[in-house]
Amino acid sequence: MERAPQDPGPAPEEGLDLTQDAVRLTARLVDVPSVSGGEKPLADAIETALRALPHLRVDRYGNNVVARTGLGRAERVVLAGHIDTVPIAGNVPSRLEDGVLWGCGTSDMKAGVAVQLRIAATVPEPNRDLTFVFYDNEEVAAHLNGLGHLAQAHPDWLAGDFAVLLEPSEGQVEGGCQGTLRVRLRTAGRRAHSARGWMGANAVHAAAPVLARLAAYEPRRPVVDGLEFREGLNAVGIEGGVAGNVIPDECTVTVNYRYAPDLTEEQAVAHVREVFADCGVAEFTVEDSSGPARPGLTHPAAAAFVEAVGGEARPKFGWTDVSRFSALGVPAVNYGPGNPNLAHRRDERVETALIEHCEERLRAWLTA
Repeated sequence: MERAPQDPGPAPEEGLDLTQDAVRLTARLVDVPSVSGGEKPLADAIETALRALPHLRVDRYGNNVVARTGLGRAERVVLAGHIDTVPIAGNVPSRLEDGVLWGCGTSDMKAGVAVQLRIAATVPEPNRDLTFVFYDNEEVAAHLNGLGHLAQAHPDWLAGDFAVLLEPSEGQVEGGCQGTLRVRLRTAGRRAHSARGWMGANAVHAAAPVLARLAAYEPRRPVVDGLEFREGLNAVGIEGGVAGNVIPDECTVTVNYRYAPDLTEEQAVAHVREVFADCGVAEFTVEDSSGPARPGLTHPAAAAFVEAVGGEARPKFGWTDVSRFSALGVPAVNYGPGNPNLAHRRDERVETALIEHCEERLRAWLTA
């Protein structure tokens, strides 16, 4: 859902100290509010901190900051993360208790951004050239997404052989991502006084076949590049009704299809049309669509990364910006310290051990 721009508030009184450990740096990032649309103070602080590092070239486009090494290495890796959060829910400033850091954005994804900043500051001569991307507006409508804006305006800034998106994944590699499709299914009727309902046609009743089809739907669990994805087709909203004494002449069911990356966006739309083809739908409208990304774990760079960081790769349930990198021809994975199940919650938090683990694994991979 698109949101109105947020008031960015005053700039932080203190800059970012990239000599701090990643846990303290995460806390500092959380304490600089950056709700979608209000990222400017944090983008300013990140840009200032990065420009102080002589081994990096820094560029900015809007509230998107890109820093790059230029060492002439044989391979370039992109480390990317969004700097915005969902609206604050009384969970700022951050607090640290018993190895757990609490606060808005701790998991999604300021812990990952802190790891990016630490690598940028403390690995001046990596074994691969590095590009660090910090972008805005990931948590809102797709057309506002800062990475999308960079891909359109400065695709050369995102060029690379491999990308790691530091989205929350509990320190495990998550390959690819699901596609997401949202459609509105409208059923039609004829208005009448509810005391003489036989003179009308109830559009809400006409939506019953749609709901029945959803309740009976059995989602696929296809294996793509060795990872089993779980699909889902669900009603996420329903609207209908005119007044308490009127037979409604219109009802709309909004359906969200989360699909595996063995389908294209066009195939996903065709599948949803087929599912509801005989359900009396008067109008089928695609409201939003973002394509998936295949895991791509067989790519040499991805395989080397999985081997270096350890653990067993798993599928990404949900959509992330690995899809945008995939569209640019850059294979990408999700790998970050947060827990995706804690994202967007009032009690959002991250284990400090996971922050330290991800930084350590990335550092080892980039300096071995």
